[in-house]
Amino acid sequence: MVNNMNRVNNIGDIELKDRLVAVNRVTKVTKGGRTFTFAAIVVVGNENGIVGWGLGKAGEVTAAIQKGTEAAKKNLVKVPVLKGTIPHEQYAKFGGARVYLQPASHGTGVKAGGAMRAVLESVGVTDVLAKSKGSSNPHNLVKATILALTEMRDANTVAQNRGVELDVVYNG
Repeated sequence: MVNNMNRVNNIGDIELKDRLVAVNRVTKVTKGGRTFTFAAIVVVGNENGIVGWGLGKAGEVTAAIQKGTEAAKKNLVKVPVLKGTIPHEQYAKFGGARVYLQPASHGTGVKAGGAMRAVLESVGVTDVLAKSKGSSNPHNLVKATILALTEMRDANTVAQNRGVELDVVYNG
């Protein structure tokens, strides 16, 4: 699902901020009555190109958020962010959720809703146009957005992979 090239292995000196995307109350009905548990999806990022997501489940909301944060720190990826926006347009899909990301000029802001906004702000994108189609399930939206971000490549990476100069990438 996620490229191993973009994985972040060492998080020792990275200052990560966590954002709660959604909390879901789950009910299990047993012979003795109803048992309530909570599932929390959390996005962490350093607002400078590193982002990760995690899912935590527990009997209390705070414990679920804590577990989600710990899971997110184990699932970090590096994303190219150029001058506060993304390098190029990108479309991705996960389950029923489809996302479309488009770079925007400075001052536009993050034009995205719900779960996509949390991911894009955590990665450090300040100007982007985004659209989600299909399912609005926050779990699938977060996964689709991170998938779209990990598939992005900046011009330096493209030039290095092709073994050509940077101006050849821009001018053909």
